[in-house]
Amino acid sequence: MSRAAPGRIEAICRRAPVIPVLVIDDAAIAEPLARALVTGGLPILEVTLRTDAALDAIKAMTRVPGATVGAGTVLNARDLERAKQAGAEFTVSPGSTDALLSASEAANMPLLPGAATASEAMHLLDRGYGVQKFFPASAAGGAPMLKALSGPLPQIRFCPTGGIGLDNAPDYLGLPNVLCVGGSWITPAHLVQRGEWEAIEALARQAAELPRP
Repeated sequence: MSRAAPGRIEAICRRAPVIPVLVIDDAAIAEPLARALVTGGLPILEVTLRTDAALDAIKAMTRVPGATVGAGTVLNARDLERAKQAGAEFTVSPGSTDALLSASEAANMPLLPGAATASEAMHLLDRGYGVQKFFPASAAGGAPMLKALSGPLPQIRFCPTGGIGLDNAPDYLGLPNVLCVGGSWITPAHLVQRGEWEAIEALARQAAELPRP
């Protein structure tokens, strides 16, 4: 098994305290949206594969200088290949299967795999994934759960997503086993739909200034 790809995801997660989780319905807005986020200090972008426009949005965002664009909601090898062909530099999954892990390793694609329990986290660690997505964060116990996991599993670092906003992001980012958080609060639908890129840039700048240990 190649350990190169699992190792690279840590460097990606360390670049900013927040990874915007993006659901894009119109690829035409992808480039200006990415530009606003990068200018605001959030260069790591996750485009979820939940819409027909997602792959075209990834292609468009890769043209923005400074952007590192990944694909989220990657569930299987087909999703992984489609994301790679679109130009994604990393992938994110809500959970993990051995088939997806093997496909990621074969493709040398950095993957942030999801875990919600100690058993899932241990399985991923055995496969070489010391950086994991904690999802769904709020429903799975939130910051207290991650604090509890840090005792028996101090070698694992997490990117929690799910139910995280500006109000509770500091609770997660203050934990020693959290590298960054993922969230959609930086790109509220009404601002995206109206193309208010300066407002989104301001939200990105506010998120980029969140402290980490």
